[in-house]
Amino acid sequence: MNMVFNIKLIPPLMSLLVSGCVSLTNNNHLPQTGSFDLFQRSLSTTEHGYRISPDTTGSAPTKMIDVFDVRPGDCSFNSGWNDCQNDRERSERSETNKSTGLHSEYWYGWSIYFPKDYPNVYPTKVALGQFHQKDSHPVWMFQNSKGGYHLDNQVMGHSSHYYPLIEDDKLRGRWHRIEVNVRWENNQTGFFRVWVNGNQKVNYEGATMDASYVYFKYGLYRSFLSRYKNENNVDSVPAQTVYFSNVKRSLSRDGLSE
Repeated sequence: MNMVFNIKLIPPLMSLLVSGCVSLTNNNHLPQTGSFDLFQRSLSTTEHGYRISPDTTGSAPTKMIDVFDVRPGDCSFNSGWNDCQNDRERSERSETNKSTGLHSEYWYGWSIYFPKDYPNVYPTKVALGQFHQKDSHPVWMFQNSKGGYHLDNQVMGHSSHYYPLIEDDKLRGRWHRIEVNVRWENNQTGFFRVWVNGNQKVNYEGATMDASYVYFKYGLYRSFLSRYKNENNVDSVPAQTVYFSNVKRSLSRDGLSE
């Protein structure tokens, strides 16, 4: 099918790309993220912190990928939060429209790639994808801490259970597909299920949130930087880079691959 573009649409689209609000993560190089609305940078606005890049791995599921880079000192603040004063650094993207509410059910999917030189900075905690509540605490965090990639259940406002997803020796140098099926509820009718590379790793039943609205964030978010500094007697935490591809939300599992 031949596609005709209206030249008048190009400047607005370019403006969105520069601001980091649209992710080109599909084979046609057009902004498609399933039923997600726009994304925006979360606190960090460094030029090196986020970019849309042609796939350099040769094996991504999309031609364009999201590249996140956090370097020592990459902290910022807004009217409600200050990373610099709270021992944190980040480069994340967050759903602009934070309107996913109770009694809704969705499928979420993304592919993630840890470069071969990706350093583990434990005991600093690194979140690489999280479901956060509007005006409240995060409820589910995908993390790399002591080793590998795992899911942290924080529905009660603190870590209550860790689910191992990818072992550390299998983490780097390859793409991993994450799929999540969740029913957002504040009671026992909720569920949170996770597949990694096609294999189910989590089958949780119970409350999945305790506020009114939840939204998705992804990228690199480093907490408790002082833990690494103190343990290693250094002044900074090593830089980290991670790639994401094909970040989508859908009403069905099949919709994640469309």
